[in-house]
Amino acid sequence: MSRVTVSIDPHVHSEDSYDGHEPVDLILEHAAEIGLDAVVITDHDVIRESKRAAETAAEYGLIGIPGVEVSTAHGHLLAIGVDRMPPRGEPYAETVRRIHEQGGVAIVPHPFQRSRHGVRQRDIPTPGSGDGSGGEAPDAETSGVDAELPHEDAVDAAGAAAPGAEVDAVEVFNAWLFTGYRNRRARRFAATHGYPGVAASDAHHLQYVGRAFTELTIEGRESVGEVTADDVLTAIRRGTTTVDGRRAPIRMAAKHYVGAAGRRSGYYARTGAARGARATRRTTLGALTAAKVAALQSVHRTRRFLSWFA
Repeated sequence: MSRVTVSIDPHVHSEDSYDGHEPVDLILEHAAEIGLDAVVITDHDVIRESKRAAETAAEYGLIGIPGVEVSTAHGHLLAIGVDRMPPRGEPYAETVRRIHEQGGVAIVPHPFQRSRHGVRQRDIPTPGSGDGSGGEAPDAETSGVDAELPHEDAVDAAGAAAPGAEVDAVEVFNAWLFTGYRNRRARRFAATHGYPGVAASDAHHLQYVGRAFTELTIEGRESVGEVTADDVLTAIRRGTTTVDGRRAPIRMAAKHYVGAAGRRSGYYARTGAARGARATRRTTLGALTAAKVAALQSVHRTRRFLSWFA
């Protein structure tokens, strides 16, 4: 049977997200240039720009896949392949079911990192997880007050995950988890419960798009051009995934940092001086702030050095 491999970044934020910075057209242009086959815009609790990105992706030679990062009652959840925003603030398992009703896949992003609204391990519905621990002993984040019985919406009376409540994949490499501990824990969790693992950049700025990505094996297709969004969703569910997550993927590094600056300048030149000026001011202010911090650090180090001879 014929097969093809596609590379996707399934977790990227645009300027439509409260913490995003880039327009979707620029993200799509950049993704195509660095060799991705798809990028999923997953803004926080809004889906308008993601749908637009999915509709125009083909113009950039990309596979169009809409998505959103939903704020559930228990933490964030990626809804990939949906065209309607699931209600925010609902229990994790209920949100998973709503995603499945739309034919989408539910992916756990940056799991267990509570500072970024990652879900606690006990709140991820898993088969047979009667104690809600997800197969591991509680740690510092799931002990004490968090070591309660699982929510009744997450498991049924027999202790198994409620029908339709299981997630489809776990983000086992998020490029913004600096120490690597949470990524390693996510990998262990996914392996324990047989969930496919994906890697994603969680990019909020252009130069980080594709910093981590997922390769998917698509069965029954001769070329990437034949691959549809449904093919990608099916591959995620089947677990034909390979993660590529490094601080700066070597084969993309140069295009990331050099290309991003040029593409940003070109985009704003085409779309208007006003937006370009605002972007330039933000960049300049950021550079001045960084320079100020560096200067203060230099003064502090100099004073400490001189104090040794006082």
